[in-house]
Order: sequence, then C-alpha cells, then structure tokens
Amino acid sequence: MKKWLITGLLVTASTLLAFHSEEPLTRVTLGEKLFFDPVLSMDRTVSCASCHRPQFAFADTSTFSKGIHDKLTKRNTPALTNQSGRPSFFWDGRAATLEEQAKQPIISPDEMGLPIDEAVKRLNADSTYVQAFRKIFNSAPTEKNLLQALAAFERTLETANSPYDRYINGDDNAISATAARGRLLFIGKANCNNCHSGEDFTADRFKNIGLYNGTTLKDAGRFDITHDSAQLGFFKVPSLRNVAVTAPYMHNGMFRTLREVIVYYNTPDALIHDGIKRDLSLNTPLNLTDTEIDELEAFLKTLTDDRFINQ
Repeated sequence: MKKWLITGLLVTASTLLAFHSEEPLTRVTLGEKLFFDPVLSMDRTVSCASCHRPQFAFADTSTFSKGIHDKLTKRNTPALTNQSGRPSFFWDGRAATLEEQAKQPIISPDEMGLPIDEAVKRLNADSTYVQAFRKIFNSAPTEKNLLQALAAFERTLETANSPYDRYINGDDNAISATAARGRLLFIGKANCNNCHSGEDFTADRFKNIGLYNGTTLKDAGRFDITHDSAQLGFFKVPSLRNVAVTAPYMHNGMFRTLREVIVYYNTPDALIHDGIKRDLSLNTPLNLTDTEIDELEAFLKTLTDDRFINQ
C-alpha cells in the first residue's frame, strides 16, 4: 500500500505539526504535507484532502463537496488519480497544468477561499515550512514553488494495479467470466471506448452527453471557458480508473451508482429528452439487456486499484 494512502487516512492535527521523519524531504513529501494541511484555507478548516479523499481515489462521496463555512462546490469533485499525463484539468478544462489546477481550489471562495498571496505569507510565517522550502527549492515559499510542490505530490497518485491490469498482462483468472464478457461489451456493443480509451480510459476530450438543457440542467460546462457555442454543454471525459469508488457520477453528481450511468447511456432519452447539442453517437439506444448491463458494470469494477478495493 502506498504511503500516501496511509497518510491520507490517518492524518490528524498532531501529525501535521512535523514532516514524516522516516521519509526524505522532497518536493513530493512537502506537497503531501501541504495537501493535507488546512493552513491553505481561509479559516484553517479545509484542506485539499477534505474534498479529494484518499480512500475514494482522491474523489468525494458527496454530490457537492463542502468548502469553508460549509459552502458547496458548484460541481462534483473529480478523482485526482492518474492525472500526470492529462492535457487539461477540471470538468471544463480551464487549467492546462497540475500547477494551475492546484491553485484554483485554494483561491476559490466556495472552496478554500484564501488569496494565494496570503497562502504564501502564512507559509513564510511558519519556520518549519520555510526550512523545508529552502532545503528543496533553495528559496523561501513563493506562489510558484508552493504550486510545484502540490503538483509533484499529485503526480505520484498513479494507479495501475487492478484486476483488469493483471488480466491484460496474462492472468486469465484475474477477473470473472462475467467481467470478461463486460469487457467485450465495453469495446463492442456498448462502444464505451469511443470516449474512454487508452491506458487510463479517457480520450482526453470534451463531450456533450446530453446533461445540459438550459433550464433544469443549466451548467454550460466548457462553453463558459471558451464562449464557443459549439461547446455548449461539453464536459471533460474523465478517466474510468477506480470509477467504482468515485460515486456519485457526472459533473453534477446526478447518478448515484454505476448501474444508473450505464442505464442512462443505454437509453438517454428515457431520462433526459431535451438535452441541447447532445453528441450524435448517443442518439441511438445501445439495446443492452439487463444481463449485459450487469456484465458491463462488473467489468468497470475491475478497474479499481487494489488499494481501494476494501475501502
């Protein structure tokens, strides 16, 4: 089990007072400490880990996470695992690097609510942090090296030790026969790999899957960043790694279970028939049977890294 998971589950106020003596001081260990330290929130009550919970693949189990003063985020918290190779971040893709991503929750008034200059000032008032930053960066804390440290830690949150990984590496018994049939559905009849492709099961694109209608579903997604009408209702296609532990699903957390997600894709019009600019590939029902839905769900569960399976 990775040390970062153990740290994330057991972190307390007392453990935040010092760095782990058994670990060398690096950008990663500094970033880990910052990730779990509420010093980066305005009222010192919220840390990055408050929303990105380690035992759930650094996602959250709430539809919307709570920031300072119990303010709710505007979108569901996405998982932070397997992000090192991504070209964009957030549901709307507004950040191009992990460093940019790390800054946004700190300064967001609905999340940590702390101006970045104030965050740097706080770190410079802490002799332990100053000593650590000087040792690693040969500099006192700055906005740049604060974000570099957080991003360095986030880049270590890679997962590739799932039953599925063992299966494709030659262990035919790593997944059940039901899940194996689900895998064939995933790449065949269900056509899931049209969007969820590659090693991390994401094509790193933006798609409109019909969850915007301008009335009951008002979040315009990517359009709010690009102001391109062709991207109205577009959202980033997330990785499916560890998807079984990152419920609820979609940018608005509207689906509580994987089965609900599959049922929606199977017959989108049955739930939302007025989605604006929905991708044409979703206009034809998949015609999956109940058994096939079970098989596809079983396959998706095999994408969970071993460290999360018993959480």
